[in-house]
Amino acid sequence: MAQPVSVRIPALNKDISLPTGLFINNEFVPSVDSSETLECINPSNEEVIARVVAASPKDIDRAVAAARHAFNTTWGKNCNGFQRSRLMNKLADLIERDAQELAELETLNNGKPVKVARDFDIGDSIQCIRYYAGWADKITGQTIEIEGTVKTAFTRHEPIGVCGQIIPWNYPINMMSWKIAPALATGCVIVLKPSEITPLSALKIAELVVEAGFPPGVVNIVPSLGPVGGAALAAHPDVDKVAFTGSTVTGRKIMEAAAKSNLKKVSLELGGKSPQLIFESADLDQAANWAALGICYNSGQDCTAGSRVYVQDSVYDKFMEILVSKVKATSFGDGFDDAVAGGPVVSKTQYDRVWSYIESGKAEGAKLVLGGEKRPGKGFFVDPTIFAEIRPDMKIVKEEIFGPVLSVGRFKTEEEGIKIANETTYGLGAGLHSNDASQCMRVSALLEAGSVWVNQYNLLSNNVPFGGKKQSGIGRELGSYALEEYTSVKAVHWNIGEKLEWPL
Repeated sequence: MAQPVSVRIPALNKDISLPTGLFINNEFVPSVDSSETLECINPSNEEVIARVVAASPKDIDRAVAAARHAFNTTWGKNCNGFQRSRLMNKLADLIERDAQELAELETLNNGKPVKVARDFDIGDSIQCIRYYAGWADKITGQTIEIEGTVKTAFTRHEPIGVCGQIIPWNYPINMMSWKIAPALATGCVIVLKPSEITPLSALKIAELVVEAGFPPGVVNIVPSLGPVGGAALAAHPDVDKVAFTGSTVTGRKIMEAAAKSNLKKVSLELGGKSPQLIFESADLDQAANWAALGICYNSGQDCTAGSRVYVQDSVYDKFMEILVSKVKATSFGDGFDDAVAGGPVVSKTQYDRVWSYIESGKAEGAKLVLGGEKRPGKGFFVDPTIFAEIRPDMKIVKEEIFGPVLSVGRFKTEEEGIKIANETTYGLGAGLHSNDASQCMRVSALLEAGSVWVNQYNLLSNNVPFGGKKQSGIGRELGSYALEEYTSVKAVHWNIGEKLEWPL
């Protein structure tokens, strides 16, 4: 099985042609030794969209070999920054051309609204690729004076080589762009494993990689189960770097496999349990808007979801009234309906997981303020749910849920707010809302997170680094900092005039 299939989008009365094979050496191919397939489900109606080839460990070997050959021949140090930039910009142009179709496919496989997929995920991905295309011919080292006219040294920032990249299901296109763009800009080659739940948009973009003119083997896309393809990439002796976005549990396994194989470079963007602090001086209406965005956007399936909100006692009741009214007005439904702001969660497994946390919140005595009731009918829909009167020991407060479930607590003083915000093993994101500039500076400095938002939440920019502290990961994506993840620094010491006497 490697032939394209026609996928129907009933809401738009149209068909999309979809590749189903493994993308290796610019071709869609069957597995060399397996007949296993991945079943792609529409989370809005629970129907099967398509089945795609599932890569085996031998397929990963084949993809890595293709990438290594490209690195040694047509890419890497054999393709200059101007050429890489031209190809990357061409890919961005093609994604922009096909943005509507890609968005429809994303909605079909992931569930998020078409307008969100098109205008935010894909729009941001296009800009991400263009941003790094601009870096491709600007990767420079330093000249370092050693002894004047006698000795000098310089550094080269060289592409690290073959990169295994493992992306999640919550932002299939966006996370693909975050991974491939800095890697391509620096001259690295890629073996990318999309989530087994949402592989369709990555395979569609693979067609555009060929159309853009990238040499065979530079980008390879191998859908697979995580314990198969992901594990094979993490442990592969000819992979020079692995980048992973996903759960902390899986991140530990990848780091262990990388250490036990060839000590490959690792970057991990993992889970979060991000807090937002609402101080009494804040614009409460705006703070409620950002808090609603923080838990409702992408149906709460966000590593930086603002799933813990703490409100200063003096404004707690007023803020809760505003927040509940705003979240209650948020509509979740079929992503092909332009009126909805959110879709279903991505799978039955995720649906059951989120509901287990909702039931846990009820059982442990949190006050259910909004939601918490299952919808009848088909689709993995979870309506926004708010719990109040929480305790630090509750599962809904301690553990990442990855759904639209918000826990709201109180604090009296600034010091107390900072303390409870930091009481987590995670450190990916945090937010604060205050109109006291000095307080904003103090609190933002003391919150233990890789990204802190002040009077806003969860907005990212391609030129600003993103990553976690504590158990939320290591390394950085986006901005110039991401280039460091895909390069190694070589120091060249040059003797210009010293004569060595021997013996010493």
